[in-house]
Amino acid sequence: MTLRLLEDKSSSAASPSAESGRAIAALRTFFGDAYARGFSIALWDGTFVPARGAERFVFCINDAGALRALAPPVDLAAGRAFAAGRIDVRGDVECAFETVIRAAGSLTPLRKMKLLFELQSLPSHSMPTLREATLQGRPHSHVRDRAAIAHHYDRPVEFYASFLDPELLYSCAYFDENVETLERAQVAKLDYILRKLRLRAGESFLDVGCGWGALVLAAARRGAIATGITLSRQQYDEGSRRIVRAGCQDRARIVLRDYRELGPARFDKIASVGMFEHVGRARLPEYFKMVFEALEPGGLFLNHGIAIEGGSRTSGKCSGFMQQFIFPDGELISISNALSYAQDAGFEVRDVENLREHYVRTLRAWVRNLERNRHAAERAAGEQTYRAWRLYMAGSAQGFRMGRLGLFQSLLARRREDGGVGVPPTRNDLYRCAEW
Repeated sequence: MTLRLLEDKSSSAASPSAESGRAIAALRTFFGDAYARGFSIALWDGTFVPARGAERFVFCINDAGALRALAPPVDLAAGRAFAAGRIDVRGDVECAFETVIRAAGSLTPLRKMKLLFELQSLPSHSMPTLREATLQGRPHSHVRDRAAIAHHYDRPVEFYASFLDPELLYSCAYFDENVETLERAQVAKLDYILRKLRLRAGESFLDVGCGWGALVLAAARRGAIATGITLSRQQYDEGSRRIVRAGCQDRARIVLRDYRELGPARFDKIASVGMFEHVGRARLPEYFKMVFEALEPGGLFLNHGIAIEGGSRTSGKCSGFMQQFIFPDGELISISNALSYAQDAGFEVRDVENLREHYVRTLRAWVRNLERNRHAAERAAGEQTYRAWRLYMAGSAQGFRMGRLGLFQSLLARRREDGGVGVPPTRNDLYRCAEW
């Protein structure tokens, strides 16, 4: 392929083809003053626009019709084009995501009309069949929730292993003092959760939405009798194998079960890590009530979940790319709403901590791992999954960095009849790294 360098309108380089010239014009309109500022552009025919300033990434347009995905609203169409490989990014994909989001948000009505006119002059293109969610039935019914969970989690474990730590912890890590690696930060997260719960040997422990069982195993190793529940068959199978390999069958188990089917069992301590986002706003009163009823009086519940910032009226329902490719039926709410539902269920709020900066570091580590292990990820789950998840995790990192998203650990208590709860009067025990 011949490389045609296009620096600006006065460039003496060879002129682009008619189609690539129209594409360049549309890109100028879309990005406005940010056009090629800190990023280069590479077109399907070899045309290359170098960055103004230090290059953070290269925005690659791999066929003539791919730019039609920039027609507002950008989200789903651009996500499909990226997943299909029609649009690509070499370099810092988080920066690329932010650049596109800022450009789309800055479009004035006049520029938007001009952009739509320019995009119509580009050829149309057909999209290959992509793995998108096709859920049926009432949202957050038992059957539909299982299908939504299967869409996200029931992929080969080798895919998750391509970017997660060896324990397969798929939630925000905790970068405690002097902790730099993802692996150590995830171990620190497990320790932090169990210390907040003041989990002791001999106590019963429940992990709601237990993933591949890392927290269940950590609790069992401390001497607790630990149970995890999940709706994912892949997580159940792998988690059960890990319990056997660890020799913890006598005090750890994983069960295929919905949180609405906990039954009469009661637990001294309960955690829910990264599951809260799947429940749905309408179901949250029931979620907190079911957990409250499963907790022994005086017991503690740690709810670790993503919340949306911007007030209680902000819609947190997954839509567009996230709904179709990543988290079908996922829904975020504000932390104030979440705590209100918890209190309505009977919980007393004892502690709330926002760890959003930790999630930025976690997601960036996942993206680096995924990019480094691209071939393994694609062998396990296919190129489309690799591309879609690279975009989703980089975009999520940008959301946490900018404060649109928060990651909250809320420690909730069920009071005994005398009003007592199993929490010390200060936080000193958390910072002494005491063994529980």
